[in-house]
Amino acid sequence: MPEIDPALDASFWMTAGAILALLLLSAFFSGSETALTAASRGKLRAQADRGQVGAARALKLTEDSERLIGSVLLGNNLVNILAASLATSLFTQAFGESGVALATLVMTVLVLVFAEVLPKTYAITNAEKAASIVSPLIRVVIMVFSPIVSMVQVLVRGMLRLFGVQTDPDSKVLSAHEEIAGAITLGHSEGVVEKEHRDRLLGALDLGERTVEEIMLHRSNIEMIDAQADGEAILSQLLQSPYTRLPVYRGDPENIIGLVHAKDVLRAMDRLVRGPDASEAGLAAFSVTDVAMKPYFIPETTTLDDQMREFLKRQTHFALVVDEYGSLQGLITLEDILEEIVGEITDEFDTSDPGDLRLLSDGAYSVDGGMTIRDLNRANDWSLPDDEANTVAGLVIHEAQTIPAEGQVFSFHGFRFEVTKRVENRIARLRIRRL
Repeated sequence: MPEIDPALDASFWMTAGAILALLLLSAFFSGSETALTAASRGKLRAQADRGQVGAARALKLTEDSERLIGSVLLGNNLVNILAASLATSLFTQAFGESGVALATLVMTVLVLVFAEVLPKTYAITNAEKAASIVSPLIRVVIMVFSPIVSMVQVLVRGMLRLFGVQTDPDSKVLSAHEEIAGAITLGHSEGVVEKEHRDRLLGALDLGERTVEEIMLHRSNIEMIDAQADGEAILSQLLQSPYTRLPVYRGDPENIIGLVHAKDVLRAMDRLVRGPDASEAGLAAFSVTDVAMKPYFIPETTTLDDQMREFLKRQTHFALVVDEYGSLQGLITLEDILEEIVGEITDEFDTSDPGDLRLLSDGAYSVDGGMTIRDLNRANDWSLPDDEANTVAGLVIHEAQTIPAEGQVFSFHGFRFEVTKRVENRIARLRIRRL
C-alpha cells in the first residue's frame, strides 16, 4: 500500500472536510424535497393564515412543483456526484487502485444513511415544520438554478413529445375532491375516521357528482290531491297524510297544476268555518286550487349540489322532477338531499319501513327491492356499483337482462341475489349474502 505523502496531509483533510460538507448539503436537499412534497397544503394554508411566514413561503414554493423538484434534484445530484468524485480521488491517493471500490462502498453507506434515509425520515415525520424551516434557503436555490431547470424542462418535454407523450405542467394529478375523498377513505381503513363520519363527509363531497334522479321519490309512490275532490275529502286526506306538502293534479296525475301546504288549507277552511264570512255554502264551494302554490319543476339531470343551492335560494323545500319530454318522474325535497349527508331522518310521522333491510339468522340480508344501492352500501359498508341502476332491484334486472321470477338466483359482484318476492313486474324483495 502506498504511503501518503506528508505534503498531502493538509490536502487530505481539506478534501475530507469538503466531502463532509457536501454530505450535509445532500442531506439538506433530500430532506427539503421530502418535506416540501409531503407537507399538507391544507395545513400550510392554515398555518399561513395564522401569520406563520415560513408556512406561507413554503406554500408558495409548492405551487410550482415542477420547478421546485427540478431545482432540488439538480442541487442534490451536483453535491452527490462531487462528493463521490472527491472521495474516489481521496481513497485512490491513500489506497491506490483498490481505493475506487472502497470509495464506492463507503460513500454508498454514508449517502444512504446520512444523506437520504435519516433526513427524509425526519422530514416525513415533521413535514410542515421542516418545510417552513427550509423554505428560505430553497427559495434561493430555485432562483439560482431556475435557468438551468427551465432548459432541462424544455429538453425533457421535447423528448417526451417524440414518443407521443404530452405534458401539462399546470395540471394536477388529483383534484382537491379526490384528494379529500381519498384521505377520508384511507383514514377510515386505518381506524382514524369513524364510519359515520366517513359517510357524512363523503356524502357531502358527492353532492356535486349525483343527480336528483338517483334519490327522488318515484312517481308511483307520490301521494297527490285531486283538484276536483270536495273540501271534506281533501281535509281528511291531509290529516291522514304524513306529509305537509302535496302536489295537486286535475284529471290525470301527470297534469300537476299546483302544490298545497297543509297549513294553508287548514287556515283557509278555518276562515270558512269560523271567520266573519263563514257559511256552509262557502265551505262547500272550497277549491284547493285557491290556496295552491305554483309547482316547481326541475330536470332529472340536476345535481344534488345545484338543487340544494336552488332550494335555499327559492326558500322552498319541494320540487317535481321531469324528464327530457316533460313527463313527471318523481319528486325531491330538501330533506332527501340532507339525508344523503347525515343519513335517514325520521320523526313521529315518518312512514319509512324499518324492514327495508333485515339481517337474517344465517347471515344473509332480506332487502326491499326499492332500497337504493347507495343506502345498502352505507348500511353494510359494501361497494355494489350504482352506475347503471339506483335501486337493488334495478341492479338485479340490469345484470340479469330480464325481469326475474320468484326463486331465481344470480351471482355477481361477489354477492348472491335471490328474488324472494315479485309483485307484477316489480321485484319487491330479495335475499342477499356474500359469496
